[in-house]
Amino acid sequence: MEQLPVPAWLKEMVGRNKAALRSSEALLAEESVTQHGLHTVCHAAQCPNRGECFSCADATFMVLGERCTRGCRFCAVDKLHPLPPDETEPERVAQAIEEWKIRYAVLTMPTRDDLPDGGAAHFARVLQAIHQRTPLVRTEPLISDLQGNFKALQTVLDAKPDVLAHNVETVPELYASVRVGAQYPRSLALLANSKKIAPHILTKTGFMVGLGETETQIKYLLQDIRSVGVDLVTIGQYLAPSKHHYPVQRYVEPTEYDAMREYALSLGFKGVSCGPLVRSSYRAGALYAQAMQAQSKTIAQ
Repeated sequence: MEQLPVPAWLKEMVGRNKAALRSSEALLAEESVTQHGLHTVCHAAQCPNRGECFSCADATFMVLGERCTRGCRFCAVDKLHPLPPDETEPERVAQAIEEWKIRYAVLTMPTRDDLPDGGAAHFARVLQAIHQRTPLVRTEPLISDLQGNFKALQTVLDAKPDVLAHNVETVPELYASVRVGAQYPRSLALLANSKKIAPHILTKTGFMVGLGETETQIKYLLQDIRSVGVDLVTIGQYLAPSKHHYPVQRYVEPTEYDAMREYALSLGFKGVSCGPLVRSSYRAGALYAQAMQAQSKTIAQ
């Protein structure tokens, strides 16, 4: 299928963020990632916000390597045979977070169907290392569906994150063509079980628009994820990493995000981040603060 031309307004937004990669703060962040031998989803997923976030000392660390065992058609992460978990990784991630003076740490992972627990125990060790070295840092693990292994989910939650995130990525009608190996009911069940196991831990999910979904499908998706107690949601434009990936079906106009945000808030979400370049970990600390403020108002009432 022929690729849609990227609108001029979107090119300008991406261009401004790329320019920020030349800032001294961004260059130091890049140097630190290299020095500690770490991976970030910012690089692996070709995130358009990398310059902006690195300039603000924000980054999403990717633990358990940068090779995924699935082949989602929207994703830029390598689909190769993954390496065994690196036992030195928890301490290296914790050290980098301390050096960057990060106050809100987001950590994600490739899907690791090759590991019996999906990598949950290793992920928990990373969280524990961060808490031990920097007790005041808030953590948000963005995990895979763990193949529906709720014992593995319990392992991650036992490491006491502040937010448990798992992305549904798109509307259920598009899973067969976009999310190879994933199951919408399984993702929804993981989010629901997180609330059952640890109701005090906020849950978060995100999805893309521009893949061919309809407005009605978006509304039903938001209703579904809110019905299982999800507190935070992110919505952003899908950008194809290359001509070999799933093609963009539509570039959503900036004004349309306002309507999506208002509808999500009307359903009772405590925090909503919605815009063309919004990604699941974009300004995650600010979204968490938004949710805490909303929760405080509810308690006061």
